[in-house]
Amino acid sequence: MEKAEGRNHTPITEFILLGFGNDPELQPLLFLIFLTVYLVALAGNLCVIALVVADQQLHTPMYYLLGNLAFLESCYASTILPRYLTSLLTGDRTISVKGCIVQVYFFGVMSTAENLLLTAMSYDRYVAICHPLHYAALLYGTVCIKLVAGCWISSLLLCTIVDIFVFQLTFCDSKEIDHFFCAFVPMLQLSCSDTQIVQLLGFILAVLGTLVPLVLTLVSYACIITTILKIPSATGRKKAFSTCSSHLIVVTVHNTTVIAVYLVPIVNTSIEQQKIFSVFCTFLNPVINPVIYCLRNKEVKESLRKALLKLVAFRNRHSI
Repeated sequence: MEKAEGRNHTPITEFILLGFGNDPELQPLLFLIFLTVYLVALAGNLCVIALVVADQQLHTPMYYLLGNLAFLESCYASTILPRYLTSLLTGDRTISVKGCIVQVYFFGVMSTAENLLLTAMSYDRYVAICHPLHYAALLYGTVCIKLVAGCWISSLLLCTIVDIFVFQLTFCDSKEIDHFFCAFVPMLQLSCSDTQIVQLLGFILAVLGTLVPLVLTLVSYACIITTILKIPSATGRKKAFSTCSSHLIVVTVHNTTVIAVYLVPIVNTSIEQQKIFSVFCTFLNPVINPVIYCLRNKEVKESLRKALLKLVAFRNRHSI
């Protein structure tokens, strides 16, 4: 094959993730930074899940979807960070070829499921604002469960199809992946097999898992904004907008980081800059999403306040 001409055809069984260099003075700092990011992401999202489960006032379709988003964000961060933290701590940057493919698979599943779930949340806000009288009829418990199940099943199905073909590839010659995790494109570049079918499937996955959800979300918010502008009173418009402002901010940040990672590299940017963009795309959302919902959402903020008051009262009672 043309792709493999002039290359060593000896199959390899492991990759080396180069990360952010091999400076021994930099590794402890990177470990501290990424450990902090991971712990903050886990704590924030687990806090949101706990609030949604414990507070009866949050047992609504909107917060059911939010709780599932928080669970997904926790899994998303756990797909990459524990492995990278281990490599920073031990200095072992190797990962088996199968392990790398599995990481790519779960990263793809979480990324696609997040896009689909954010779209489901935009549909929830569309129904709440554009068809408020039919909200209870359109988004009752079973429908929400089906929406979440549909997001996960679609994501698993799409990524499994791609991964079946990836597992059939042979990797040879270079072992080095100039990234801090197993990214899809850098890994394919090390294959000495014909990757045209895999690249086509990856493109289809990107369209179905990223572009289509984005278009549906934009359509939802176009309808939402049109409906809000028709509300005669300024107070009514403000109240209606406040019900979707948190989700709108999350969607904006999410898609901005995705564009920064996948479109900015088309312009001449260094590998290090691309990796920094990837850090923001991978870890920014799991960290800031809980903060956005806790600070901007009145119900979540009130639920958090009550939970903190109960915690303080419990500690004071047992300290007497």
